[in-house]
Amino acid sequence: MTKRRSFLKAALAVGAFSLAGITAAAPALADELETLKEKGAMRIAMSGAYPPFNFVNDANEVVGFDPSIGIEIAKRMGLEAEIVTTAWDGIIGGLLANKYDAVVGSMSITPERAEVVDFVGPYYNTKRAIFVKSDSGIGAVPELEGKKIGVTLGETHEEWARERGYDVRTYKGLPELLLELQNGRVDAIVNDSIAAILAMKENGYDFVSLDDLETEAIGAGIAIRKGNPELKAAMQEALDAMMEDGTYLEIANEWVGGDIR
Repeated sequence: MTKRRSFLKAALAVGAFSLAGITAAAPALADELETLKEKGAMRIAMSGAYPPFNFVNDANEVVGFDPSIGIEIAKRMGLEAEIVTTAWDGIIGGLLANKYDAVVGSMSITPERAEVVDFVGPYYNTKRAIFVKSDSGIGAVPELEGKKIGVTLGETHEEWARERGYDVRTYKGLPELLLELQNGRVDAIVNDSIAAILAMKENGYDFVSLDDLETEAIGAGIAIRKGNPELKAAMQEALDAMMEDGTYLEIANEWVGGDIR
């Protein structure tokens, strides 16, 4: 175990402290659903740097699969959606500090995160993948030893890569990751497969994935603060209804080209 504290461990510490303080100060806090209904709006956070799931377009609007899902869930709950962008490595801390009400930003559901926040969903599934340039000469995972590996700061892929002793370089988001690989400043990148493949296709990058990586499907969930069962149930109900009536598939077809449940 290295001395460097990972993003998740720091978030866990902040989360435990915050939750302990809340419990001690006000053990009978009301569920946040009623508060949101009174306000008439829900603040939804994401990085804004993860196309096509969430990104800023030429009109300076945050668009993509994630905001579309978040806006539709809020609408079905009778709420307006206010989209907030923030750095990914501090996004859970911001949620715990009440800077926004939910994170709809392609966050992988992990046991460590589930100790700090509650999850609605998953609302899609993907897998971890490693990409290299087609002419890199790297054909298998064992050949990554001693190579520079690019990851997004604060993602689960960063912790995964560090645990394996890779020479890790961190970046703000997927566009920067892809550019660094294209320009040869890293030898490989680790990312969710669907987002990376779609972004590569959109930008014309000639990258290939290493097919000997053993990985399981990863569910992406919507994070909310703990202690809000009514809010969680209402959001899950809205999400389930979207999936049943075809709205989810319409959104998925528009942004990612198919069903990714």
